[in-house]
Amino acid sequence: MTATLTPPSTAVPPHSRPERESRWEYPALAVLLLSTAIAYLCNLSASGWSNSFYSAAVQAGSKSWKAFFFGSSDAANSITVDKPPASLWLMELSVRTFGLNSWTILVPEVLLGVASVALVWATVRRPFGPAAGLIAGLALAVTPVAALMFRFNNPDALLVFLMIAAAWAMTRAVEDGRTRWLVLTGVFIGFGFLTKQLQVLLVVPPLALTYLFAGPPKLGKRILQLLAAGLSMIAAAGWWLLTVELWPESSRPWIGGSQHNSIVELTLGYNGLGRLNGNERGSVIPGGGGDMPPGGGRSMWGNTGITRMFEPAQGGQIAWLIPAALVALVAGILLRGKAARTDGRRAALILWGGWLLVTGLTFSFMAGIFHQYYTVALAPAIAALVGIGAVQLWRDRHRLWVRLFAGLAVGLTTATSWMLLSRSSSFVPWLRWAVLVVGVLATIMVLLPTPRKVALIAALAAAFAGLAGPVAYSAQTISTGHEGGIPSAGPNVGRFGMFGPPPWAEGNGGPGGEGGFGGGIPGARNADGRNTNGAGRNGAQAREQGTNEAGNPMMGGPAGGLLGASRPSATVIALLENNGSDYTWVAAATGSNSAAGFQLATELPVMPVGGFNGSDPSPTLDQFKQYVADGKIHYFIGSGNRGGADGGSGFGRSGTSSEISKWVEENFTATEVDGITLYDLTAAH
Repeated sequence: MTATLTPPSTAVPPHSRPERESRWEYPALAVLLLSTAIAYLCNLSASGWSNSFYSAAVQAGSKSWKAFFFGSSDAANSITVDKPPASLWLMELSVRTFGLNSWTILVPEVLLGVASVALVWATVRRPFGPAAGLIAGLALAVTPVAALMFRFNNPDALLVFLMIAAAWAMTRAVEDGRTRWLVLTGVFIGFGFLTKQLQVLLVVPPLALTYLFAGPPKLGKRILQLLAAGLSMIAAAGWWLLTVELWPESSRPWIGGSQHNSIVELTLGYNGLGRLNGNERGSVIPGGGGDMPPGGGRSMWGNTGITRMFEPAQGGQIAWLIPAALVALVAGILLRGKAARTDGRRAALILWGGWLLVTGLTFSFMAGIFHQYYTVALAPAIAALVGIGAVQLWRDRHRLWVRLFAGLAVGLTTATSWMLLSRSSSFVPWLRWAVLVVGVLATIMVLLPTPRKVALIAALAAAFAGLAGPVAYSAQTISTGHEGGIPSAGPNVGRFGMFGPPPWAEGNGGPGGEGGFGGGIPGARNADGRNTNGAGRNGAQAREQGTNEAGNPMMGGPAGGLLGASRPSATVIALLENNGSDYTWVAAATGSNSAAGFQLATELPVMPVGGFNGSDPSPTLDQFKQYVADGKIHYFIGSGNRGGADGGSGFGRSGTSSEISKWVEENFTATEVDGITLYDLTAAH
């Protein structure tokens, strides 16, 4: 009898093979996913309507299939939201099935969060094994901005899920080189485009580079396969874009966010290049707003530069594990050494590392509109690299240089956590000291060659130092409701662009704003619960009404403002609902958020004049006059923020909305009802 032995030169070391079969893996995965679902569902209704701008569109799409297709703000299809509609579709189907309330809007977002955690596990597991996948899934679940956005109704939840799905499909393509995986990757990116337009393209260069370098076929075929992926991406997004462009303008809603009723203009302008260079027509302040100081580096949307992700507004959202992810990326590449070109592990590092670098650098230097919750797009890449790095550094800890990298990762993570936790003296003040002590000890321990049991203790200590801060921030985020257009996870320790801290701030944030916008917009608020008038508002917000009504143009008063939805009383709701079905629009109001609260309370169409910012030229004054003459609009709701050059708000209200407000004031009688000015458009002077 003879035995065939694998030559030593080609044998695969046991520690480099993924553990495909582990009895503990699937029970651990079940615990992770179930825990994520329970945590994300806790206190969900405290956020009320979350972002009322999108909730109103969800309500509209649940009533009108035309509004569903276009992403209209109202069921009468006057104007769309300023994004494509894909992120609304799941929520609209939920509301059509179960009725309109906070849960039916937000539960689909929670499910996307749980699915994203599962998909990160599955994607990282394929080349690196179950432990890496589970650590990556856990890191994503406890990232504060992920705990926020997977419980919120902005487009980012679906966007992140589709980006992860594209990474999963590309991982499969690198394994076997089949064209179908490339095509599927393109489909996921295409639907990501229909979710938030050009932002999804940030992951395209890393995806393409990964396959171009590591794909199994020969170079010529790899290029053709990538072209097929590009065509599938165009097809997945293009069918909707082409339909909108070819649809007669007279029978479809105005494209919100555009100045010329064009989805192409919206894609390339306000939601495209304008985000990079700051030249956004129709923005709150066109051109990015404000003069740059000598040397540049700051605009209305905060500081730009390599440290942007670590600044107060963004740091607590995402920065906790960025140093560890970068160290893991470098160490992982070095550990792959002279592996074959098609090495799946190096390919995974190229993919996730490229995702982190391209997206992170773009966010750091973009001069246009930037909000801290955008950083959720970094969370999957950071989580994946942390999972990969933890396993790789553990398996090769017998090497001195690997222990040095591990010590660097733990030390930098400890320092980052200390810095972030120190920004709020009132938020779990003892935690930063615990992280510091445990992190320093863990750093020393991982540098030493120790027995397995001691090394395991060091690993657990390092995990505490890295995850304690994010878990605390996520827990605070989950325990606090969030409403408005610019949510922020964790305690309020940052600034929002040029607006500075609120008057009640403690340092850069304040106890009254903990868990809030993270930006110190005067009047910015979170929900602690929800009242019964259907507007998703509560007593905590009512207590801030004095600030809102004291002239804050961003949040407004009961009639709403640029970033705050209206809060109609029962009396106002009854007036709007009286014979409301006799009108195409029960009311019109300047700006989408002002209109949203009335629409959600009555479930009747309310026209948002000028779209989100009140700056879109829709409808024109002549069109509005014709609607009134035809008896299609019952009330006009005055906001006190008329816009234009001297319109009071100073935040991008357009001449068109200002003209309409002025015409209404001159020709109809104002009636004050519970702090809201109503004009009955069926009864002229």
